[in-house]
Amino acid sequence: MKKEYHYLKTEQGEMVKDLLSVAGQFFLSGEIASIKEFGSGKVNDTFLVQAGKKHLRRFILQRLRPQVFKQPDQVMENLRTVSDHVRSKLGDKKNMRWEMVEIFQTRSGLDFYQDPAGSVWRVLFFIDQAETSDTIQNSFQAREAGFALGYFHRLISDLHPSRLHDTLPGFHMTPLYLNHYDKVAAGSGKASSDIRFCHDFIARRRESVHVLEEGRKTGQLALRPIHGDPKLNNILFDKRSGRAVGLIDLDTVKPGLIQYDVGDCLRSCCNSAGEESPMEDVSFDTELCRAIFQGYLEEGRGFLRKEDTRYFYDAVRLISFELGLRFFTDYLEWDIYFKTSEP
Repeated sequence: MKKEYHYLKTEQGEMVKDLLSVAGQFFLSGEIASIKEFGSGKVNDTFLVQAGKKHLRRFILQRLRPQVFKQPDQVMENLRTVSDHVRSKLGDKKNMRWEMVEIFQTRSGLDFYQDPAGSVWRVLFFIDQAETSDTIQNSFQAREAGFALGYFHRLISDLHPSRLHDTLPGFHMTPLYLNHYDKVAAGSGKASSDIRFCHDFIARRRESVHVLEEGRKTGQLALRPIHGDPKLNNILFDKRSGRAVGLIDLDTVKPGLIQYDVGDCLRSCCNSAGEESPMEDVSFDTELCRAIFQGYLEEGRGFLRKEDTRYFYDAVRLISFELGLRFFTDYLEWDIYFKTSEP
């Protein structure tokens, strides 16, 4: 059997020469047939592993990025809590396919491995016969995307938020991102016409950033478990039927406002040009938005309140602004959070 190993470069440009030994914490060395870089995520380092004794199976090997996840053990506890909670509720859904991320433990029975440098690694079972998409193809897929988020929210709506760690304090609290931007911008030496445009754009919208947090403070909105990053390519679709069958990338699961989830899903799915497109190609397709809401609200009737839906429009505007603010601030800080492939 031909074995193939592709190695990762860290942020410092050094080669991680013991990637095979990391995988060896989960598999016997003779079981590993290949390790390749996988996916296009902007935070964690992800690999596809093929391993097995008689029959090869595929697994996802990931290193949680330490600059982002300061307490990776809590990330894994959240993943275990949500995974077990959802799986306990799927037992009677024999006629419906819904996939939940499943942790593959180390050979010593742990949910993750921490290497001598302090990096946390994990292995997840690869979900077969399912795929993600970077752009919505039609209204059917849009409705399925809305169903996926609504169904996920319904499954975890009775999971008390106190059972989840807040692994990213301040995550999806737009006023805090604005405060951080103000500090960074005050000390940044970068200057150009594009940068001036961004500063002006932010200045004109400062007053709108408090809308969701004010709703929470006044009691109109409540903290619930949220996904945290339900963009389109974190939704799994069945390869045969095209039906939505799960959400992946649960590292940002935490207590929060579901309005951020709904807004982020719409922001991502309703831009038919895709997230990596030139600015002039970006638009918001209201018919896709309608289809997504149809799918979402069918599942949401059991847990949504009138106050929740009143804030959905604000959420779409706010999350788009928030992400732009975060990307721009990270640019001013020389790209310490997000991976970049272009200047």
